Amino acid sequence: MKIYIFADIEGCSGVYAREQVLPVEGRFSEGRACMTADVNACAQGCKEGGADVVVVRDGHGGSYSLNWDQLSEDIDEAICGYTSDDRFSGLADADGVILLGYHAMAGTAGGVLEHSMFSVSIQNYWINGCKAGEVAIDAGIVGEHGKPVIMVSGDDKVCLEAKALLPWIETAQVKRGLSTFGAALLPPKKAHDIIRESAKAAVARIADMKPLVYASPVKFRVELTERNRLPHTIHREDITIIDGRTYEVTADSMEKALFASL
Repeated sequence: MKIYIFADIEGCSGVYAREQVLPVEGRFSEGRACMTADVNACAQGCKEGGADVVVVRDGHGGSYSLNWDQLSEDIDEAICGYTSDDRFSGLADADGVILLGYHAMAGTAGGVLEHSMFSVSIQNYWINGCKAGEVAIDAGIVGEHGKPVIMVSGDDKVCLEAKALLPWIETAQVKRGLSTFGAALLPPKKAHDIIRESAKAAVARIADMKPLVYASPVKFRVELTERNRLPHTIHREDITIIDGRTYEVTADSMEKALFASL
């Protein structure tokens, strides 16, 4: 059994400040250490739950956040850096996917470092009329590849968001959101034990998990932040301009819709 861990940083235990998640800031090394430790705990739980192979994809920013020299031997492969246009490189032979260190969608009250994909340019997303964040987008992408999301980790807000969308999954709440830049944190061992036990349970229950597949064609609506430019529509019949900040992309899959919207 192969488990694919797609790791972000904002939802990792110990992370609550923008300075921990941006490479240009002084505390980024601290954020990287938090992310790496969570990944190690998750991989350990996967192996304890019955996984034969664990692959980790560094999914934050430019994909250079994991500390290679601190990775556990429970990880069989770590995918880092730029790959191809697909968001989940190496997913094809996986049996299940874990979204580790995720954050709540943009606008979530009390969500730690809440945003949806690109906080500078994106205000909100909707999938087929329902407001959506990164959990919904990524669960839809892996779902149309026939893979189930089996676990999500992060703060209490993203865990609630994930459970509402995927009621069968395991969640690992590693902190409680107090504001965009504030959280009630657990000590490292407690947080890592929660991740490990949740991953173990998720892998053991993988037969109960279901892929999320959106009705096609997928209508992916994007609301930009103020003063960002709408996409060009010449020769683009798949794009509909809604207003001065909002447009909609129609595609036959979630993955195509996401990349067509960029």
